[in-house]
Amino acid sequence: MDLSKRKFKDDYKKMMTEVYSMDISEAEPTEQFFVLGNLVRTYSSKNWSHTNQVYVENKQKQTYYFSMEFLLGRMLKSNLLNLGILNTVRDGLYDLGIDLETIVQMEPDPGLGNGGLGRLAACFIDSMATSEIPGHGNGIRFKYGLFKQKFVNGYQVELPENWLQNGNVWETRKMHAAVTVRLYGKVWLEKTASGVLEPHYEGAQKVLAVPYDTAVIGYKNDVVNTLRLWSAEVPAQDESTDYWSFIHQRNQIESISEVLYPDDSNYEGRLLRLKQEYFFVSAGVQSIIRHYKKMRVPMLHLAEKVAIHINDTHPALSVPELMRILLDEEKMDWEHAWNVTVNVMSYTNHTIMSEALEKWPIDMISTLLPRIYQIICEIDRRFTMKMSTLFDPSIVERTRIIECGHVKMAHLAIIGSHSINGVAQLHTTILKEKVLHDFYLIYPSKFNNKTNGITQRRWLMLANEPLCNLINRKIGNDWETTPTELKMLKAFRDDEKTLIELAKIKHQNKERFAKHIQKTMGLVLNPDAIFDVQIKRLHAYKRQLLNLLHILSLYFQLKDHPEADLHPRVFIFGAKAAPSYTYAKQIIKLINSVADLINQDTTIKEKLKIVFVENYGVSLAEKIIPAADISEQISLASKEASGTSNMKLMLNGAITLATLDGANVEIRDRVGSNNIIIFGLREEEVYQYYHDGSYHSKSYYDRNPVLRRVLNALIDGTIPDAEAEGRSVFDSLVYYGDEYFVLRDFDAYSAAQKQIDQLYRDTLKWQRMALINIAGAGTFSSDYTVQQYASQIWDVFSRIRDI
Repeated sequence: MDLSKRKFKDDYKKMMTEVYSMDISEAEPTEQFFVLGNLVRTYSSKNWSHTNQVYVENKQKQTYYFSMEFLLGRMLKSNLLNLGILNTVRDGLYDLGIDLETIVQMEPDPGLGNGGLGRLAACFIDSMATSEIPGHGNGIRFKYGLFKQKFVNGYQVELPENWLQNGNVWETRKMHAAVTVRLYGKVWLEKTASGVLEPHYEGAQKVLAVPYDTAVIGYKNDVVNTLRLWSAEVPAQDESTDYWSFIHQRNQIESISEVLYPDDSNYEGRLLRLKQEYFFVSAGVQSIIRHYKKMRVPMLHLAEKVAIHINDTHPALSVPELMRILLDEEKMDWEHAWNVTVNVMSYTNHTIMSEALEKWPIDMISTLLPRIYQIICEIDRRFTMKMSTLFDPSIVERTRIIECGHVKMAHLAIIGSHSINGVAQLHTTILKEKVLHDFYLIYPSKFNNKTNGITQRRWLMLANEPLCNLINRKIGNDWETTPTELKMLKAFRDDEKTLIELAKIKHQNKERFAKHIQKTMGLVLNPDAIFDVQIKRLHAYKRQLLNLLHILSLYFQLKDHPEADLHPRVFIFGAKAAPSYTYAKQIIKLINSVADLINQDTTIKEKLKIVFVENYGVSLAEKIIPAADISEQISLASKEASGTSNMKLMLNGAITLATLDGANVEIRDRVGSNNIIIFGLREEEVYQYYHDGSYHSKSYYDRNPVLRRVLNALIDGTIPDAEAEGRSVFDSLVYYGDEYFVLRDFDAYSAAQKQIDQLYRDTLKWQRMALINIAGAGTFSSDYTVQQYASQIWDVFSRIRDI
């Protein structure tokens, strides 16, 4: 948008008067933030209205991205950047005596996601708007985010994260668009005079789903899509309702949209999660159908105007919910309803981990969602009957939706969708050849790959402005909208001046992060050290333990030889563990205890430091990633579906230390094997171990003295205040099978780290590697990923420019 600095300052002063009736000089930073947020909403509102109007008038096919998580991060600077007014606003505020960065910190960083899944969803809706794809998000407006992580004596403690405490400046409540979601009750079918089965409901609990819409602003293109998040509220009550009954009902209903991922270690927690999944699916599908009807297009043509994408298994109930509406409300026969549903739905699988492939007990789903369960049973019956005539009975039995007393949500999503995609080439291959092989035999044409991506706007243009400015000076700014243009940086791979500039920017980012850590944690970091970063969800398969064991080996090396030629290292961790995941929480405690041991030991002369940041999230990632020298992507090969931190870190010039897992394979192919550090087991070797059962972890403990010393430190009192956690980890690795082959990969990992130590000493060579990684990162833009989804799965195209 065109906005002069003078116009912005006048608008800001006027908005301050309208919102707070005060002069700018009287306003606190929080008030300054809310005024600026309201002003940004005003600037984008016309384009938001126009975009929606064009979609309606053009009867444009639209995509609805259903996701349990949307890890948005702070939106102020992102919105300013996408409107094209970031520098204008920054300069205008400076003239008014206001620092933009100060008021940016006043915005809550909503934890509406647990990691890569939610951040991917946020990148995708940003990229859809930027790519002019008519696509919107659909999820839950959680009152509390995942949780606020605190460390108390090294242990993770979960606190509520009330990000809505002061309101959300970006959202608009749309009470007129509320819908009713039904839970519980009884449902029976009766034949009508025409012979059609008609459902009858009795005693259902009604939940009012109220939408809150947030503008998703495209980058400098006047397109504004919508993220719709649903809040669970109590419907209007009649006068006979008892007060205490109302209070009980309100508490039950409002809990649905209260907490992301409630504790699922007990029945009540699992039931609440199932309620959440059906709640936002039903609300979203009802809203879509209501909008579709305004176009006055026959329901049989729904798939020509609507695409619904199931992001992981959480929204899988959208399949039977759409069937319910088509059958019960639109009076469509089963065959036509099923054909429409399959052509509307598409599904992304994000994991091969069995515990993440959701399944629900039959008694739970039939009690909570009686009509939905009836429909699932019929889908399963018809699928089984049809496939039994085509395939071996064992294949049919393994692919059923209902099995061993459970409803398998991944199976429901696969059978009810026209497309199933993995999120990296290796992941998709594993799905087709191993995890979902039976389904691949049945539906080979449904399977495809769409490697994940990230938005370069947040992860480079906002997070690392100095590097962004350097790139613009060297190759221009076409890469901002055509990210593969970053490849032009390769022309400077041997330009010493450019490489020195790159090193200087990295050092400045490390200094900036070091100041943040000193201020928040009291730790003094050496920016000349190698900043070695592992930031991701805490899970055993991601192998933070492998990193920790290697750190201990370096520590003992320094204790034995204080003058050892070891380049100083700062190991940076950022991770949350699920509240009920005891082993992951033990690893967190162990890392923090080792950090206390190492950080307080003056005999190692500051050569090692460990930083475990609290409450890791998007805003912290924006500080850590530009400062990283090493990107730790060390999951056991075959277990990480894709990864996206690997893409963010390479985009900022970090060198990837990785197994050939997930998208690391494609990163290697993009940058070349000389510009990435690869180690460890390959996927086929992992599966060979599974096949022949020949892995014996204790043998590695017995015959490797370095590893034995490190492991003994977990249980011999070397590590302070972590006896129970150390014993648990020791036993899991040595006696209980080492599920993720940590000990098997230890030597290879240590050798790779020694290689890094030597490479880093040659500044120009290291920066050349960094530059080649930046140049190759454009391929992994989520702009390209969603364009592939749009053309190959959703069949949606933008006509915004044409109208």
